Amino acid sequence: MTAVSLRLRDQSYEVIIGPGVRTALAGVVRRLGAQRAVVVSARPRPWVPDTGVPSLVLPALDGEQGKTLGTVESLCGEFARFGLTRSDVVVSCGGGTTTDVVGLAAALYHRGVPVVHLPTSLLAQVDAGVGGKTAVNLPAGKNLVGTYWQPSAVLCDTDYLSTLPRREMLSGLGEIARCHFIGAPDLRGLPLAEQITASVRLKARIVEADERDTGMRHLLNYGHTLGHAVERATGYAVRHGEAVAIGTVFAGRLAGALGRIGQARVAEHHDVVRHYGLPAALPAEAGTAALMRLMRQDKKAVRGLTFVLDGPKGAELVSDVPPDVVAGVLEGMPRTCMADLVASSGGAGR
Repeated sequence: MTAVSLRLRDQSYEVIIGPGVRTALAGVVRRLGAQRAVVVSARPRPWVPDTGVPSLVLPALDGEQGKTLGTVESLCGEFARFGLTRSDVVVSCGGGTTTDVVGLAAALYHRGVPVVHLPTSLLAQVDAGVGGKTAVNLPAGKNLVGTYWQPSAVLCDTDYLSTLPRREMLSGLGEIARCHFIGAPDLRGLPLAEQITASVRLKARIVEADERDTGMRHLLNYGHTLGHAVERATGYAVRHGEAVAIGTVFAGRLAGALGRIGQARVAEHHDVVRHYGLPAALPAEAGTAALMRLMRQDKKAVRGLTFVLDGPKGAELVSDVPPDVVAGVLEGMPRTCMADLVASSGGAGR
């Protein structure tokens, strides 16, 4: 078991990583002094740990289709019917969409009730469940409505990962792969638990330096600008981590086209992504014009097309990237049909 601490101005907490750590939930609830709990779970009842207090267990649906304001409203209605107060606690038990939606509901209900996350997917354990970002989607874009609401604790039970389909594991590896380019050591070949811990530790240090995403925290969006566009362009048929992996390869190519890095570093982006068994080619179904339009809607795009890109000083936010250069790099990316893209997501080398 490993503990990674986040020390923030208004809230500090620990991320506990290891097998069986979900059983620590009752102790966390007791330390919070909560009298009641609402658990929102996307996992079967036997995988939901005891809170130690009277609890209401609600079903959650992992997946982008449930990441809406309507879902948040429904959860808050259930909180009210159960009589939840600001001195109680909400618990999420599921993947990244569950931690996002439940975190936002907890932030809004009574203007904020404590929340504890039990991320059950690899992606949620290394990224979505840590750092306090909560959001849901709108038809106009991904994660456009949200706030910052730090959890009281995060329990990353690695036993949950044994229940995941292979492709869900790969999606989480996409977030681990992008860590290679934003300050993590080379994680290739390390045991999975060490990869998770290193990824969480990197994110914790970045969030401590920039909780509200005004500067350094942009680094965590490496590969995400194109990644989010690929997700939307394919109706979320491409998983988040797969899309981030494709976006990471693109970010390397774009940095190379702008003269920020040399060809060896460009190739390293491809090599790292493929080491983890992740796709490096764009889905043929996502055309350049559609991807350009979607990237212009990205939250970071306040001054033209904006990307987190590698460079001589490391990764940094780069604004006003010339559209013709972006389009040219997209046109030069290898493309594959969705069926082949999914088939290529195999044989991750952990």
